[in-house]
Amino acid sequence: METPGSQSSLHRANLERVVRAVRLAGSLTQAEIARTTGLSAATVSNIVRELKDGGTVEVTPTSAGGRRARSVSLSGDAGIVVGVDFGHTHLRVAIGNLAHQVLAEESEPLDVDASSTQGFDRAEELIDRLIAATGVDRGKVAGVGLGVPGPIDVESGTLGSTSILPGWGGTRPAEELRERLGVPVHVDNDANLGALGELVWGSGKGVRDLAYIKVASGVGAGLVINGHIYRGPGGTAGEIGHITLDEGGPVCRCGNRGCLETFTAARYVLPLLQPSHGSALTMEGVVRLARDGDPGCRRVIADVGRHIGSGVANLCNLLNPSRVVLGGDLAEAGELVLAPIRESVGRYAIPSAGRQLSVLPGALGGRAEVLGALALALSEMGDSTLLDGSATASLPVVAPAFT
Repeated sequence: METPGSQSSLHRANLERVVRAVRLAGSLTQAEIARTTGLSAATVSNIVRELKDGGTVEVTPTSAGGRRARSVSLSGDAGIVVGVDFGHTHLRVAIGNLAHQVLAEESEPLDVDASSTQGFDRAEELIDRLIAATGVDRGKVAGVGLGVPGPIDVESGTLGSTSILPGWGGTRPAEELRERLGVPVHVDNDANLGALGELVWGSGKGVRDLAYIKVASGVGAGLVINGHIYRGPGGTAGEIGHITLDEGGPVCRCGNRGCLETFTAARYVLPLLQPSHGSALTMEGVVRLARDGDPGCRRVIADVGRHIGSGVANLCNLLNPSRVVLGGDLAEAGELVLAPIRESVGRYAIPSAGRQLSVLPGALGGRAEVLGALALALSEMGDSTLLDGSATASLPVVAPAFT
């Protein structure tokens, strides 16, 4: 038994510090590990040698600053994690290893009217198929990150009412998938996972405070404060789509009038263009036509951008983020939507907050949420589990990028 403060417990703590540093960064040189952990170069060298002999890490020659170095990463054989993203019309699954490599990824259509049982049946089949395609032992699955398009109650794990997947309200997604797969499952809403994905290796990389805004069938925001996702005590932080813009405006699905969502979400925007462009029009099509010069689509996207900017200005005044990242199909419109957002921010935000803000399109496109789910699964692993060969502990920290 290790005694607190003993040499053996200190050694164990140093082992976990090194594993944690490598896990968060993906790969580090030994000099970088020393700077990150505060351990001496000699201690790091000894620990890396021990971890390598135990099969926990891999060491490969590299260079740093023109000098020869050794890059340390977690062993690709140490385990795998699974990311699952349920959207309005899609199911996307990715498999990644602990060396931060995506081994397999696939997306398929999902019927919006499908029940949660049908959705999880499809997810389980797709997960099994992709794991089999990687050739990795199913017993190597360390955990699953799960994204759903609605608020998750922090205490009960229950999915709140959602019109995006109407048959899912009141379900417990993490519990359902955990019973099917027999491994730890960690769930969050899609906007939070998009924020996590962009934070760790997309357009939010390198900042500590940002908002990821996803505009699709609904409008939500993932908020990052001091480098961590902020969910609020009830798990509903970031419902930017329900900021009131016009008290006499259209009735929103939440029951209020004139919410931001009623001026920006696809279900409200597309009918504006259907008389001239037909009923088969999608937001992806609107963006494509706008980029090709269609005046009606350009006007609608500009209007949407100005409305989003009003909501962003509120965020600036309340939270003072340094960056806003726009995700979803609308981000593909580029400056056609970003410029009006910035214009509204400049008009309605406190000048000091507005000056510090940068507004960028997401770098990960439709993959942001599923990669964020992978990062969530990895972040919830305990470093001690990698040393003990188990994957059941939990250490909630922010995880880094996959490639």
